Amino acid sequence: MPSYDLSRARFRLADEHVFVLIQMAAGEPLPDELLAAREELRACGLIDENGLLAHVLLPLLDTLMTPTVVISLEAAGRQGELNHGLLIGQDHAIAHQAWPGASESEYSSVEPKTLVWALANMVNLQQTGPRGGAGPAAHPGAVIETRLGTLDAGLAALEGSSAAEAPGSERAYIRKALAQDGALGEAPAGLLADLIAELRSSWRMTAAWRGREEGQDGVAGRGFAIWDCGPLGYWHRELPAEPAAASALGPDSTVRLVRVGAKRVWDLMADLLPEEGELRRA
Repeated sequence: MPSYDLSRARFRLADEHVFVLIQMAAGEPLPDELLAAREELRACGLIDENGLLAHVLLPLLDTLMTPTVVISLEAAGRQGELNHGLLIGQDHAIAHQAWPGASESEYSSVEPKTLVWALANMVNLQQTGPRGGAGPAAHPGAVIETRLGTLDAGLAALEGSSAAEAPGSERAYIRKALAQDGALGEAPAGLLADLIAELRSSWRMTAAWRGREEGQDGVAGRGFAIWDCGPLGYWHRELPAEPAAASALGPDSTVRLVRVGAKRVWDLMADLLPEEGELRRA
């Protein structure tokens, strides 16, 4: 069910609730399959008895309907995939964050001066702690390069590691899968198996805005991808470079992971935001 917190102007909304609000704000009719979602919005007070939208929705809808910059965060982990993001409008910025197993996401206002902080919070970016530890696997600048097919085999082994013969054999199970095509040497295969076993989440963040692409007006953007491997640190997936189209990738595509510190991840987030000169207003 949708709900809202008036004291902090934040909302819990499913995709169908957002679509209803946008359609109503635009004066467009609703298809029959969304009438139930409209009634849920009415029941929680975001639509009044006369069918009017609550005033508290104004910053949210203004930003949803006419965003200047859209930042998308796709995160995958052991609890499945989650989609978060940040919408930047002319006067407001709105963050939305999903929750494992829930259909609703939380939408909340973000102070424009804290946009990078908001993005860092979405991925739980940590400056200190075990990610900053020493050791060969955690050394900044360490590189692993392999084939996408090899990596996929290791990730598939992680998902099926419950079939391992003995408790604690997860790494051996993953390493065996990585070794099947012989694309990695013993040391790199061992390190990659460790990274996959410690993988907390892999995520990619992309930003898009109205700009110029190859001299023409259109959608411009950039992005990057990170592996959060807990005690083994953050790894920047340099290849395939983002934005990466799945249709352009295959088993022989090169994957390159580079160990980076939290400061580098922060800088990559800050670099996502376009400069004023890159934007073209509608």
